[in-house]
Amino acid sequence: MSLSGKRILITGGAGFIGTTLARRLVDDNTVVAMDNLHRDALSGTALAEHPNFTFVQGDILEPERLTELARDATHIVHAAAIAGVDTVLASPVRTMRVNTIGTYNVLEAALTTKDTLERLIEFSTSEVFGQHAFNVGEGHVTTIGSVGEARWTYAVSKLAGEHMTHAYHDEFGLPTVTVRPFNIYGPGQIGGGAIRAFIEAALDGRELTIHGDGSQIRAWTYVDDMVEGLLLALEHPAAVGESFNIGNPRSAVTIFDLAQRIKRLTGAAAGITFQPLHYTDVELRIPNATKARELIGFEAKVELDDGLERTIAWYRERRLGAA
Repeated sequence: MSLSGKRILITGGAGFIGTTLARRLVDDNTVVAMDNLHRDALSGTALAEHPNFTFVQGDILEPERLTELARDATHIVHAAAIAGVDTVLASPVRTMRVNTIGTYNVLEAALTTKDTLERLIEFSTSEVFGQHAFNVGEGHVTTIGSVGEARWTYAVSKLAGEHMTHAYHDEFGLPTVTVRPFNIYGPGQIGGGAIRAFIEAALDGRELTIHGDGSQIRAWTYVDDMVEGLLLALEHPAAVGESFNIGNPRSAVTIFDLAQRIKRLTGAAAGITFQPLHYTDVELRIPNATKARELIGFEAKVELDDGLERTIAWYRERRLGAA
C-alpha cells in the first residue's frame, strides 16, 4: 500500500517527525504543513522547496485557520503539541491549553471536511503509562502521577486528547487512529532528549551529563520506524478507531548504557557526569507492539547502534555545514 494523489495536512509539520513523514509523502501527494515554528526542522531543507509542499505558519489554537487548511483534506496528521520536560515544567498551562484545546480544534476542523476525509492520525504519548511501564500494551491501564506535579501535565493533556479522538470516532464516525510514540530519535531531531544531548556533548568534547543515577530504562525508536508506523496507520483499514504503541522493545537500555554507547560510537574522550534530577522522571518505559504488528503489520527494523550511528553522522554533517 502507498498513498498517492492525496491531500494531506500535517499539524506540527515543521517539526522532527512531521518533516520526516512529509518527505516520504510529498513526491506522490499534496502536503500542507502547519506549524508555529516553535521547533523548526524545516527551514533550509529541500522539502521546503518541493513543488508539492506548502508551509503555512499558524497555530492549532486558531480554529478558523485550521478549518480553512483542512478543507478537502483526505488525510490529517495531528502532530503539533507542546512537548519536552523542560518546556512542560516551565509552561504547564500552555501545555494543557495547546494539547487539549488544540486537539479539539483539529477534530472540529476534521468534522467540517468529513466528506473527503479518509484518515486522521492523532499523536498521544507513551507517557500515558506513567512512571513504570514494562511490556505495556494498548489495553493496559493508563496511570498518571499525582495532581500538582507539573511533569504530568503533558501526559494528562495527551490522554485527554486520546479520549477525545476516540469519542469523535465513536459518536461522529471520524476515521481516527491514535499513535503512542515511544522515545523517537534520529536525524533531524531538534527538540530536547537524552540522545541529542549526549551526541552534541560528545561531538563538542564535553562531558555527557546524566540526570539521576542513569538506571532509568527507555526503549528507543528510530524515526524511520516511527514513520513506517504512521504510514501503515494512514493506509490500513484495520487501523481506524484504534490506538497503537509505536516503539522498539529490542532497543531498551539504561540511560547510563545509552551514554556509554554514544561515547563509543563517537569516539569521545570526555567522561560521564551525574546531576540530581530536578523533576519526577519515568523509571521504566518499554512497549508491547504486538497489536500494531498483528493489525497493521508494523515491525521496528532499526537496531539501536545502527540508529545511533546514522544519527551521529547527521549531527556531524550538520556541524560541518555550519562551520
